[in-house]
Amino acid sequence: MTAYLTKSGWTALALTCLAAHAGAAQPAAPSSAASATLTPSANAVYQRERTACNLDATPQGRSTCLKEAGAAHAEAKRKQLGNGEDEAALRQNAELRCKSVAAADRDHCQRMARGEGTVSGSVAGGGVLKTLVTPIPAPAASR
Repeated sequence: MTAYLTKSGWTALALTCLAAHAGAAQPAAPSSAASATLTPSANAVYQRERTACNLDATPQGRSTCLKEAGAAHAEAKRKQLGNGEDEAALRQNAELRCKSVAAADRDHCQRMARGEGTVSGSVAGGGVLKTLVTPIPAPAASR
């Protein structure tokens, strides 16, 4: 089974990281009966998203941000929101992406998908650079 994140899911994931990084305050306990059926993390994510929206801590406008947060929360209620926590699905997705890479580079792609190498930069800084250095022995010198 392959898990896909919707735009709302990616927004939720990005805002969760943003809120955790910014040290957002702990959300108040939800009061609605519908919220009681959600996992505590889903409610916490929603509250952090709303906090980030209200603080204008996102690149999109406030109304768009709140709309996305609400859509992600609704998907979580229906248990349709892929949250990226299923490691097996993430590994399978990474392996599938490597199938489109040239055969000569596929091994490197799969190794990076498994977490080998280094990662530098940031999305906010303009890009994430993944590096995997593999020493290749020089051919034997002929005499």
